[in-house]
Amino acid sequence: MYSKKPVAFSFVCLFVHALALPIIKREVPQEHSHEQFLATVRTSLNLNNPDEIQDPVFGLLGDAAGSAGQGKITDTDCLQQATADQAFTNAKAAGDVNGQVAALIYRALERNTGKVGLASVPCTSIKAVNPEIAAISQHQDPASDGASATNKAITLELAKQIASVGGDPQLALKSGTFAPGNIGDPTAKGNSCDDQNDAVGCIFTQNLLVEDATADEINAAVGGSSASSMMSSSDSNTAAASSETTTAAS
Repeated sequence: MYSKKPVAFSFVCLFVHALALPIIKREVPQEHSHEQFLATVRTSLNLNNPDEIQDPVFGLLGDAAGSAGQGKITDTDCLQQATADQAFTNAKAAGDVNGQVAALIYRALERNTGKVGLASVPCTSIKAVNPEIAAISQHQDPASDGASATNKAITLELAKQIASVGGDPQLALKSGTFAPGNIGDPTAKGNSCDDQNDAVGCIFTQNLLVEDATADEINAAVGGSSASSMMSSSDSNTAAASSETTTAAS
């Protein structure tokens, strides 16, 4: 005769096991929205990971969840920067421009917060080794105060840094986030998406990306930066030539 006792016992065991698993309070999920850049940064980071950062995704989580994967990094608010910095260093050593660009874009991605309209905390306790990474901060929740201007400035600076390593500055537009959600949204989800199985990134495949600037504004920012750099170099050369002339006359 068939007995239901073994089956019932199995269900009880599974239930008890589930209760024993640690429960981690998740922040609003959107950390996989730009998945293509996480994948590239992961590859670069794994080349040399002295701080034992578990995965780039932890840098995009809030403090509670992010701290579980921060390794030797002591400030969770700096985990995103530290991850980008090490990945950039590794990609640069390998001569990998795409890896450097991905690390720059990753640094500029919005980090999860607990509610719509809440800005994430900037990293102040750790200084990035690479000036290209140090020049960038993360996008802020589009519904937070001043987010439109802040995020546009971040994108334009990102474009300059991408151009400086030989990448396409227009890729900076891909660091953008979602349309602003409603303040007080009880789900705290806003207009975000999160799909780990979307290798491109659900913000792109679902057409949810809101670009912070126009292509012309990107070109102007990069062009202005290049012109300024050339003028600075020209001024230095002129000063050096003037010094040599004065010395010769003496």
